[in-house]
Amino acid sequence: MSFELHDAGALVTGGASGIGAATVDILRRAGARVAVLDLQEVAAPVELAVRCDVTDERQVVESVAEARGALGGIDLAFLSAGVGGFGPLVDMTLAEWDRVIAVNLRGAFTSLREIARAMVTGGRGGSIVLVGSISGFLTERMMGHYSVSKAGVAQLGRVAARELGPFGVRVNTIAPGATETPLFAPTQALPGYQERAAARAALGGLGSAYAVAEAAVALACTPWVTGQVLAADGGVSLWSPIDPAEGLGAP
Repeated sequence: MSFELHDAGALVTGGASGIGAATVDILRRAGARVAVLDLQEVAAPVELAVRCDVTDERQVVESVAEARGALGGIDLAFLSAGVGGFGPLVDMTLAEWDRVIAVNLRGAFTSLREIARAMVTGGRGGSIVLVGSISGFLTERMMGHYSVSKAGVAQLGRVAARELGPFGVRVNTIAPGATETPLFAPTQALPGYQERAAARAALGGLGSAYAVAEAAVALACTPWVTGQVLAADGGVSLWSPIDPAEGLGAP
């Protein structure tokens, strides 16, 4: 899939690895000028790489302002910064709950708020894509804090789309499924987990960071779409544990 984004100013949070890094690469190859906000070192040659903790409001405010100046305005934004976690609710500490919510939901809100302010005051609109997850609308045990954070991200995107539409700013959410990224890597320790996920995807296999990033950039570049959640999961969220066709031996 190819895109033409010559001279567009694009900001990516969490752009040093995984889906964020793939998004950065696609944007650069499409001709966009890219700024990355991340705690990790950014390997790709970009216009600006800022060390930023999205849980720190001051850092986000200052980093978005710096990115806006370096890019001459923000036309596109991809909010990819996120963390995972695993554990039953009855054993989960408040510190662990807060850790995931702080990055995935509060960090998404603060980043979106500052980017939206830049887009609105810039007067030329823009497009924001949040990275959610199919875990935000499926019921998965041992991932309560992660699921709640991603459900919140999807609703944040809907509300923001409604509020920002009059200013020409579109907001959508991409919802990956089982995707081969550093965030997904720890599931290798769960016997058979990745194999089951791959087998249950309608298209077969696990997703790649580039496949999800392509969907995110395509969503960002679709003019008459806002407030939507697009599952980029190969169809794994279509799987049902009570599918009667399974008893008939259907593939």
